[in-house]
Amino acid sequence: MRMISMKLLCGLAAVLVSPSLAMAAAGPVALESTIKIDKLVTENGASHHVLVQPQKVVPGNHVIFLTNYHNTSAKAVDHFVVTNPLPQAVVLESTPADGFEVSVDGGKNWGLLAALKVSSANGVARSAQAGDVTHVRWVIASIAPGASGSLEYHAVVR
Repeated sequence: MRMISMKLLCGLAAVLVSPSLAMAAAGPVALESTIKIDKLVTENGASHHVLVQPQKVVPGNHVIFLTNYHNTSAKAVDHFVVTNPLPQAVVLESTPADGFEVSVDGGKNWGLLAALKVSSANGVARSAQAGDVTHVRWVIASIAPGASGSLEYHAVVR
């Protein structure tokens, strides 16, 4: 079974901070990105999901990418945009109905997955699919002074 290097995946988590996010990170909103694996655990005959720090990932693992934010200023921050590129090793499992928009063209155009198109190898446009997603983006209307929150998307290791 193919194993994805955690160093590679964690390195990609470190670049979850896109250029627009990197500029915001120097401002009043502090950001922290982490990766968790959704693991099914059976204890005393009962199964439940736990989020664990990944040591290794293999195809089929369900991965959760988290971005925590905190407004460290005394003023509200309006129209805060958080953009995360998807690592090539994963395919989006969440849906834009989970509160974010997606891009299938490297962040040039945004929208709900069902509304986006991609060109096939022969140049014919087709409806975009989860495997075509290159970026996810949240637009937070306002973050009050001292407020914190968390954003996440779910993916599956290819």
